[in-house]
Amino acid sequence: MVKEIKKQDNIINRPPVVVVLGHVDHGKSSILEAIKDFKITSKEAGGITQHIGAYEIEQDGKKITFIDTPGHEAFSLMRSRGTGAADIAILVVAGEEGIKPQTKEAIEHIKKSGIPAVVAINKMDKPQADALRVKQELLEKDFIVEEMGGKIPCVEVSAKTKKGIPDLLSVILLISEMEDFKGDLGKTGEGVVIEAYADSKRGPTTTLLLRDGVLNLQDIIVTDLTFGKIKILEDFQGRILKKAMPSQPIVVIGFEKVPQVGEGFSVYSDFELARKHIINHKRKIEHGDVLVIDEDKKVLNLILKTDVVGSLEAIRGVLKNLPQEKVIIRILSEGVGEINDNDVKLALSSNARIVGFRVKTDRVASGLLAREGIRVKIFDVIYELIQAVREMMEKRVEATIVRDDLGKLKILAVFKTEKNRQIVGGRIIQGGVKRGVKIEVFHDDEKIGQGKLVHLQRNKKDIEKAGKGDEVGLLYEGSGKIDKGDLLVFYIEEKKKLGL
Repeated sequence: MVKEIKKQDNIINRPPVVVVLGHVDHGKSSILEAIKDFKITSKEAGGITQHIGAYEIEQDGKKITFIDTPGHEAFSLMRSRGTGAADIAILVVAGEEGIKPQTKEAIEHIKKSGIPAVVAINKMDKPQADALRVKQELLEKDFIVEEMGGKIPCVEVSAKTKKGIPDLLSVILLISEMEDFKGDLGKTGEGVVIEAYADSKRGPTTTLLLRDGVLNLQDIIVTDLTFGKIKILEDFQGRILKKAMPSQPIVVIGFEKVPQVGEGFSVYSDFELARKHIINHKRKIEHGDVLVIDEDKKVLNLILKTDVVGSLEAIRGVLKNLPQEKVIIRILSEGVGEINDNDVKLALSSNARIVGFRVKTDRVASGLLAREGIRVKIFDVIYELIQAVREMMEKRVEATIVRDDLGKLKILAVFKTEKNRQIVGGRIIQGGVKRGVKIEVFHDDEKIGQGKLVHLQRNKKDIEKAGKGDEVGLLYEGSGKIDKGDLLVFYIEEKKKLGL
């Protein structure tokens, strides 16, 4: 008699998947590096030799998976595609700086995701670090840590000295135990694309996070845009695997083309079903979005090159969400790898700006850029790249003439009148006046002329400016004839960009 395997026998506890969020320069990458240094040594298959977007460590005999993404942009992108990748979020706040703009954004992302969070107050090795102030600022944002009466654990750490790192890992394991994350070994594998790029030797190389089920060598895996058979299956340290388990980050070789970060993947039984899935998805999006630009809007053409697909996806997602009421962002070309001569030629022909993220410019493109006098902007931080694009958009906005009224003068006497010039005297009844400003002439509340102030005197001495109550003489040049009792209005006009 064959023993029947119960479904519950396939259910196991799986490791938590953790994402690290926070403001630029507050130490997100430093904390991830500190955890790597603390837990992944050179004795273990050479440590981590390349950035694959995720890795796992072991603490107290239990595993934890960390997503090493460009930041909350990628995290948000995954959520927007319905492929929640993380179980727990670490919010990093620098102890000496407190909450900053991206901290607030990260808090909103965590709240929307609904996943448990831990606050890591970093840089506590610095003398000006003030953990209590940080906790109070978090309280004001309704992100309340346990010490302030809330439910969010808080750990004070230093990525530099590694103080507090073990405590942070222990808190993560405690949350994991309370949440009781499960995986089903009876299911075929499914999960999310964490990172992807085209390797010149191995072809499309993809980091997958297995959320549930088991993934085996030779399995047929499918996203919405591509599919393939797993030819090579590796763990995060490059060690060859035959199968992967829930919450495990893995590198896969075998996709026909590079998938997009944030796409979900699943295992199909045969290639025919996989192809049908791709075809059906393409039919849904074949009409796409048509870019219609109003006549009163400007366009910023961009050519975007990044180090890996994850960065490209994250940057594209943030750019899409920038306010574009006055300036439309149009990405003419995007890709992974060095900036090349084709990018430069396209920029020349389309008046586009070339923006790079953690990439270099190849030799041919560098020569062409120098000859044509084109500047390329390359960044290592997404936040800085986005700020630069905002500035480019600002420069596209046409300057608007803005008028600033300075003051008013009541005419007491007219001393001399020529063809288009008059010397007059009066008292300033409002504001002030300075030499060179523009003038409007009003008679009985009706505008009868306009011109400019050529000379300004008080007590027969030239002056630069005068204020309310002063009696002055002035040389007016312009249209209309000024009479006693008329009102002069002084103003200036400036070209100002009103912003986006």
